[in-house]
Amino acid sequence: MLRLRGRSITWLPPLVLLTAIAIADYNTTGEFRIISWIVLVPGIAAAICGIWGTAVFAVLAMSVYTVVDSAWPHQFQAGLPDFILVATGGILATLACVVRVRAERRALHMRDVTDTVRRTVLRPLPPRWGGLEHAGVYLTADAQARVGGDFYDIQPGPYGTRVLVGDVQGKGLGAVETAAVLLGTFREAGYHEAELMKVADRLEERMLRHREYTTALGRGDGDRFATAVLLGFPVDRTDVVDAVVFGHEAPLAVGPRGVRSLSAGGGLPIGCRDLAPDPPPLCRVPVAADETLLVVTDGVTEARDGHGDFYRLAEALTRGVAADPRVVAPGRLVVAVRDGTLRHSRGHLADDTTAFAVRRTRGPRGEGPEEGRSRH
Repeated sequence: MLRLRGRSITWLPPLVLLTAIAIADYNTTGEFRIISWIVLVPGIAAAICGIWGTAVFAVLAMSVYTVVDSAWPHQFQAGLPDFILVATGGILATLACVVRVRAERRALHMRDVTDTVRRTVLRPLPPRWGGLEHAGVYLTADAQARVGGDFYDIQPGPYGTRVLVGDVQGKGLGAVETAAVLLGTFREAGYHEAELMKVADRLEERMLRHREYTTALGRGDGDRFATAVLLGFPVDRTDVVDAVVFGHEAPLAVGPRGVRSLSAGGGLPIGCRDLAPDPPPLCRVPVAADETLLVVTDGVTEARDGHGDFYRLAEALTRGVAADPRVVAPGRLVVAVRDGTLRHSRGHLADDTTAFAVRRTRGPRGEGPEEGRSRH
């Protein structure tokens, strides 16, 4: 915040305070001495300046104190006791600044680690990857966490392009680990398996193996599961999409003519097949060339306003498309979902929030930069 034309001006507030105290002391009577207030200067510097900057202001505070105090007649001088106060305040402020700077460096390092984890789970996707225009937004319920259990990815392969969007139950590093496990399996199975149901089976098997692993370690998250939507875009058909829904909200098809929910059936979440041995159904549903498929996690569908009412996503998108048909483009669509969710919940997200939109590319030049892929 304290920058001007790209240059830091953190030195300005303590310098202004130092000057103001010296001038005020000079213009007040001998009975009202405020030069001792100069001890505040290194304290302010410790909060916003670096270590050396704080040390410089500590020395300046002692020097200005000595000069200003010596300019008064002897009977009005604050003397040695207040000088010791200013000197002690400067030393303590410098030490406090050392602690603050080290903590900031530690926090920056942890942020870098978190960003690396996030890029592993939500890897950057090339534009128009696998013949799809795509865009995604991801918001964590904890603004400081930067990464959670929501995940999405696109995997092109010889049998078509596959898309996976999901939400791991629970929070914390265990949810992130599970998301990474599922994505790793999806990236391999999505490429090598000819049938989409085989990909779904591989995800289920991998979740069960991961739960066995965490249970063997004695961890308390061995019953974790994940809701997800698995989409397949066949190479021989451009007017349909295959869908497998694992206990998740069905995808929405958003087009100039309105918003509809795909009748993709529904099964149990990944990791719950022991409750019902039958696999989730695979549905092939028609999708028009100008329709975008939108998958969101429960951070969107369960967002509440001040009255406790849920966010009605389909209705909001219907109004948005009617007002501006360009909203159907993936980049614009996910931004509309993000903004609508934040407005509805007034910025108070109860869960991680993800919106991911895909549609087949229309040609080599596409729709233009404003409608192409974007990451937010």
